[in-house]
Parts: sequence; C-alpha cells; structure tokens
Amino acid sequence: MATREEAKKYAAQNRRARFDFFIDDVLEAGIMLTGSEVKSLRGGRASVNEAYAGLKGGELFLFNAYIPEYLQAGRVDQHEPKRPRKLLVRRRELDKLAAGIKQKGVTLVPMSVYFNDRGFAKVEIGLATGKKKHDKRESEKERSWQRDKARLMRDKG
Repeated sequence: MATREEAKKYAAQNRRARFDFFIDDVLEAGIMLTGSEVKSLRGGRASVNEAYAGLKGGELFLFNAYIPEYLQAGRVDQHEPKRPRKLLVRRRELDKLAAGIKQKGVTLVPMSVYFNDRGFAKVEIGLATGKKKHDKRESEKERSWQRDKARLMRDKG
C-alpha cells in the first residue's frame, strides 16, 4: 500500500507560499468541483499562486484559483476559470480557521491542490502570517547555510 505522501498526485502547487508566509498550521480540505473542473485539474494546468481562502456566509471558499476550461467539454458544461469554490471542512476545523482569520495579519493560503489515493480532489490550506522583507532574507540565508553545511559534510565524508 502506498503511503499518504506517495499517493498524492499534485494538480497545482503554490511554491512561493513558504517563501512569502510563515505557515503556522496546515489543514486538508475537500473542494466542490464540477465535472469539467475535475477533468481540467487532472490535466495539471491549474494555478493557486494568487488564490486565497476565506469565509463567506459562514462557509469556507477558495477565491481566485485558476482552473482552465476543459476544451473537450461542451459549451453548456463549461465552468468559469476563477469562480469561488466551496471548501469542505468539519465544523470544528471551520471554527478553528475562523478564529485564526480574525487575528490581525493572518490569512488562509492554499499550498497545493492534489488528488488523494481515492481520487478525490483535496486542497492543502495553511494558516499563515506574512513575512517582511528582512524575514525573507533571513530565510534565504538559513536555507543557503543548510545547503552549504550539507555540502561540507558530504565532502568531508
């Protein structure tokens, strides 16, 4: 049986999220999609780089996520590429996220969209606070030092 990490088939990733934000907590949420959106996601051309999650009417939605139109679908079956999509979470998780959002400077950032081992589309959401420019520089220095340290250890034996 494949492990959870091996079973993930990424449809979209937000690689800049960890560079631009301090990720405090990560949560997995289901996403409500139409048939043409699922087919388009499986094609792998979706983007969550400019997307964010938020509350609307007491429910959690993913805003500004780009899922391109599926060309083989009929005109009637097409979807809007950047429409808000409802995220499916348990009530306890929703209350926790809502409390986190109410804090100043905290936002919900989608980290990735993937298909789990059962074939369901999932969104990995991070509860994040923004980094300042000096924080980003510090993160880059730390990453560079870790890389150099690993290189030195490898060369020394």
